[in-house]
Amino acid sequence: MFRSILLEIQSVPNDLAQVVAGQQGEISLSVFDLAVKGGWIMAVLAVFSIIAVYVFIERYLAISKASVSDKNFMNNIREFIHAGRLESAMTLCRSTETPISRMIEKGLLRLGKPLHDINVSIENVGKLEVSKLEKGVAALATIAGAAPMLGFLGTVTGMIRAFYDMSMAGNNIDIALLSSGIYQAMITTVGGLIVGILAYIFYNVLVSRIEKVVYLLEARATEFMDVLYEPAR
Repeated sequence: MFRSILLEIQSVPNDLAQVVAGQQGEISLSVFDLAVKGGWIMAVLAVFSIIAVYVFIERYLAISKASVSDKNFMNNIREFIHAGRLESAMTLCRSTETPISRMIEKGLLRLGKPLHDINVSIENVGKLEVSKLEKGVAALATIAGAAPMLGFLGTVTGMIRAFYDMSMAGNNIDIALLSSGIYQAMITTVGGLIVGILAYIFYNVLVSRIEKVVYLLEARATEFMDVLYEPAR
């Protein structure tokens, strides 16, 4: 009896060592290993994530550059127009290189025509500038919607694979047999949600910044038309 108790006590460290070894194996599982177990859907999601990050950074920098506004720009334009120095006003617009300057430059080129025509030409240039800023933003919206659906597709295919393995195994079902399908089902779901959430956040950030640029363009267009309505000094 005492001998059996001693044998059980001696077996405890070995059991603990096996548990610790199993835990260490779980901890050492890398993100790359998880992605590989997710199959081809994780590769598509990885491409989506790269595109989303690239579009966000590139558009964020472009929109930030377009939203820069010199407070003295319109004051200088006003002074040049009242002084009849249209060439100086055109030179200032060409040297500034912003959506606002290109919009005002178009208005200066239309001077002498009816004010309605000038206003329409300015609005058209403003719309073109906004469309340039929106380049690639639709891709973020597409990724935000498609990534979670791809993740759910991976969930369905993973579960189908798991049930297929169960049906083929018969009475010899074990955890190792089902692990690959379950891995794919869970990992693709998480991956799709992560990519979709990031793309959705990126999209809304860019849209909000573009709206600020639109308001700025509208304000400067109205200010320019007010300058034309002002009597010459």
